[in-house]
Amino acid sequence: MENKMQVRDLRVSFRTTNGKVQAVRGISFDLAKGETLAIVGESGSGKSVTSKAILGIQAANAITESGEIIYDGKDLLKISEEDFHKIRGDKISMIFQDPMSSLNPIVKIGRQLTEAMILKGKARQKESRIKFKTYLKNLEQRTAEALGSDAAAKSEFSQQCKTFSDFEYKHVHMEGEYNRAKEAAREADGDIELLAFELEKNAAKDVKYRVNNICDNAKISIHEYVVKDEAEQLQKLVSSAKEQIAPVVKGGDAAKLITALRDMQAILKKALALDEPDFFAIGYYLQCTGKELPKLPIPELNEQLAAQMGENFMASFHEKAKKGITHSAALSYESMERAIDALKQARPTFEREKLDKAECTAAVKTLSAAVGETIDPLAIVKDSLSYTFAPGLKAEVARYFDSIGKNVTAQKRYERQKRKHDRLVARGKEPDWKVAEASITDLELVKANVVRLIDRQVQHYEELLAHRGERDYDKETREAIDYLKTNAKGEAARVTQRIAKDRAIKLMEEVGIAEPRKRYNQYPFEFSGGMRQRIVIAIALAANPDILICDEPTTALDVTIQAQILELINKLKAERDLSIIFITHDLGVVANMADRVAVMYAGKIVEYGTAEEIFYDPRHPYTWALLSSMPDLDTKEKLESIPGTPPNMIYPPKGDAFAPRNKYAMAIDFEEQPPMFKVSDTHYAATWLLHPDAPKLERPKIISDRIERMKSKRGENK
Repeated sequence: MENKMQVRDLRVSFRTTNGKVQAVRGISFDLAKGETLAIVGESGSGKSVTSKAILGIQAANAITESGEIIYDGKDLLKISEEDFHKIRGDKISMIFQDPMSSLNPIVKIGRQLTEAMILKGKARQKESRIKFKTYLKNLEQRTAEALGSDAAAKSEFSQQCKTFSDFEYKHVHMEGEYNRAKEAAREADGDIELLAFELEKNAAKDVKYRVNNICDNAKISIHEYVVKDEAEQLQKLVSSAKEQIAPVVKGGDAAKLITALRDMQAILKKALALDEPDFFAIGYYLQCTGKELPKLPIPELNEQLAAQMGENFMASFHEKAKKGITHSAALSYESMERAIDALKQARPTFEREKLDKAECTAAVKTLSAAVGETIDPLAIVKDSLSYTFAPGLKAEVARYFDSIGKNVTAQKRYERQKRKHDRLVARGKEPDWKVAEASITDLELVKANVVRLIDRQVQHYEELLAHRGERDYDKETREAIDYLKTNAKGEAARVTQRIAKDRAIKLMEEVGIAEPRKRYNQYPFEFSGGMRQRIVIAIALAANPDILICDEPTTALDVTIQAQILELINKLKAERDLSIIFITHDLGVVANMADRVAVMYAGKIVEYGTAEEIFYDPRHPYTWALLSSMPDLDTKEKLESIPGTPPNMIYPPKGDAFAPRNKYAMAIDFEEQPPMFKVSDTHYAATWLLHPDAPKLERPKIISDRIERMKSKRGENK
């Protein structure tokens, strides 16, 4: 299954006046395409800190001590704010806990929905243009190298690339005009539906403004492929509708206006149902033949032009492009072989007892260049490990040498506070404060991180080289051409105010808001809590993201509304193929929606597995405690609360952080942190109870009984 995101060894702390709070302590997880990963734990366990690190919206006093968050070939912990701006809210969106705090109370819902669409739309247009031009340039260069001494073939492909660019420009222009006309028709259709209904009920307001707006959109919809045959009739209806404005405004009968609007609507609906032209093929035909388009129905026209383009242009372009893509991959594999040697030779540099700064700096430069050369500019799916290797290596090496001086300073500060504390105790006074442990970076751990980066890269290249013969270059060439077409289409997708409004209304319908055109112009206070959360979800989906982070999205809602919002999120996930990170303190909330669950406590993941494994075979005492405190309608037994409180993470526990609250804790739990023990290939838990030498312990009866009831109920439902 394709991973959309990988989080590796993430550590986040916060500077406070009392010392450093260790909020997230070395967590790792993957998020697969189309899955829901639930992160569950009490308040203060580090769930929201993790989500904010992913979005790059951490507090000013946050310190990201180590880790990687890999998305789309980038480490989100190491990219610039400018690069993050292209991802945040666009590729990765977030729904926060309190919908009212996410909305501006004095701005209408419609404007809040459309504002980001318009801004992001401009950015996406620019990005699509850059991607198209860059990829086509790289394809031309690598294909020229592959064709070698065949000057005629090189010249032909160079001309084909220019032709491709030229007819794509024509395609972009034509599709942009078409989109403008069709969106205007769609908006006029929707506005007519609402206004005609209100006129029939004598409840219409702002009639003059609304009719003029409908008429303006109707005129814009007159286009070769939208409203054509009935353009003259539509123009007459526009004039008729405008003539009826004054009588209606003065309180006259609205019947004639309603008739004109409904007749306009009939023409627009017919236009909206028409087949969409293939502007890619049309652009090629007009650019390369100079002839007028054949007078054919759109389906036949699309088929004929696509066949001509394939025969006269695309087949030859595909054949040569395939050589370039194959050659580019071969160069990448050769670079991998050289990079493996460089990585292995440099490894001992970072294993010495004390690292030499000059030697390490030179090695970083050499390895960054060697790994950079392996990146194939024609690969559609980015090699995330190779893209993030250089910044990751540089950051770790810099942290090692920066920490040498910082460690000395931190140790001196600790010793100073310790002496002060000891003096007070010696005088018979009992200080009301503790001495925070010195905030010292483990230099051996940093060195181990560097070696791990090198070893992982070597292993990655060896795996790629082992499977190099399995690639389908015909398929990859088709994907490359589709990539060019997609980015050309993205350049044509200009988001105007009109288009943004239409999309906003569709989104409002999609998230279950009744009468969206009417509610588009309302303020947040005019919506209930559940409806406000639906608006927040619509805003999060406005840019059609890959990943949706839901941070306690139902906590502020009552139980019945919670169920509706969870059902909505599940529906949207299926329809949009979203990957979701769902953060909650309540295991019960995610019982029917999570694919996998990560249970967090005191900044660490203590259990990780599929939803089935966490609910039917929990292994960590903290997971037992969460399940025991979860309401169950099928029993009258008393719920068990979790005793005590989470630890103060300024003074992190020496052993298992849950030990002081765990009635099953053993002596070792207070001395050493347990590693992640493997229960199955997908299920892991960090508890000493899974050690082979641990005493055999049955899970609590309340949990066993609950599991049996769930199994029985599931069997009945089947």
